[in-house]
Amino acid sequence: MRPPFPLITARQSFGFGALALCAGFTGSVQASGFIDDTTAKIESRTVYFNRDFRDGHTSNDQGASKREESAQGFILNLQSGYTEGTVGFGIDALGMLGLKLDSSADSSNSGLLPSSGENPRGSKDQYAKLGLTAKVRVSQSVLKYGALLPDLPLLKYNDGRLLPTMFNGAMLTSKEVKDLTFMAARLDKYTARDSTDAQDIRVHCKNKRYACNVTADHFDMYGFDYKINERLTAQYHYAELEDIYRQHFVGVLANQPLGDGVLKADLRLLKSADSGAARAGSIDNRALSGMLSYALSGHTFSAGWQRMNGDNSMPYLDGTNPYLVNYVQVNDFAAAQERSWQLRYDYDFKAIGLNGLSFLTRYVNGDHIKVLGSAQDGKEWERDSELKYVVQSGTFKDVSLRLRNATYRTNYEKFARDVDETRLIVSYNFSVL
Repeated sequence: MRPPFPLITARQSFGFGALALCAGFTGSVQASGFIDDTTAKIESRTVYFNRDFRDGHTSNDQGASKREESAQGFILNLQSGYTEGTVGFGIDALGMLGLKLDSSADSSNSGLLPSSGENPRGSKDQYAKLGLTAKVRVSQSVLKYGALLPDLPLLKYNDGRLLPTMFNGAMLTSKEVKDLTFMAARLDKYTARDSTDAQDIRVHCKNKRYACNVTADHFDMYGFDYKINERLTAQYHYAELEDIYRQHFVGVLANQPLGDGVLKADLRLLKSADSGAARAGSIDNRALSGMLSYALSGHTFSAGWQRMNGDNSMPYLDGTNPYLVNYVQVNDFAAAQERSWQLRYDYDFKAIGLNGLSFLTRYVNGDHIKVLGSAQDGKEWERDSELKYVVQSGTFKDVSLRLRNATYRTNYEKFARDVDETRLIVSYNFSVL
């Protein structure tokens, strides 16, 4: 049986050594920075999730007609300062607790809670996970080892349910050169959003695009972000999942005042291929996506375009979000040879004096999908809307209420299902240090 706190295992003995070193170091030097700069925040997150499948039985979801659960989560994020001196040491901690509020066996498995493993299946009443991170800072470079929440183009941790996915490994971030950020990382484990067990890192197998449960020993990545000027940033990142796939990313972020508003562009190119022994099968994909937005007086109008080239869909790690402009609430529109476009509208009611209230709606349409075992092109579309309000004053100041709704439809039912989805999220962040 695995320990309840999976990121503290024998494989992370180096991490304990680093933590012990930090503890010893703080006892022998002035540690005012270590203590004074320490912060601790807790997020309380209540989530109601309802996914209604609008079709009959399919083999990929065991015929369930609905997923409906509600749960309460707490996320503690403690970040220490650094000890004084040329080399500074510190410790971070992530503590997470999930509690079941409402669930039934026939509508569980929503992603909010772990499965109980019983028959009939249901969800556990509670679960918890803890991750510790040792960190070292020299000048403008920071090395971390332990629990990580990476937010990078080729590794964006998933936070779409009650608790986020945690990864384990080492990551270096350096800003020694003006306007240039360099990062490098090696990760070997992850703890899924609805799990307490650390698992070997693996490729995501959405709709059985790739062989499921094919794991790798490690995932390596490095990258550069260069701020050319105030209006233009260029990015290059590379990643490789050992013996499964390798991936290049090139991105451009730009903004330009235009009239009374601001025009923004976000261009992304990802090239993926199988690596080494190709244990998940052949991988051949080139994903090009871009979003053009114009913001004016509280309004933001956006248009997105995305194209998959090659024989396969775009690979990405399990427990992560793909870095695609048409990755939305339910779907990623990243199937083999898929072409998709998006129209989106955002409005911030601050423009008319209603501070804290915002709204978005978007529509994504995809076609030309290569469906295994079928000569017919697959098609799919998704319509999303979201209303969010952050309380501005009084007893409940800073409490956030968010209502999200999605409708997804497809014509290749063998691999995907029609969905109507509603999520209600109430969250509150507060400092304890």
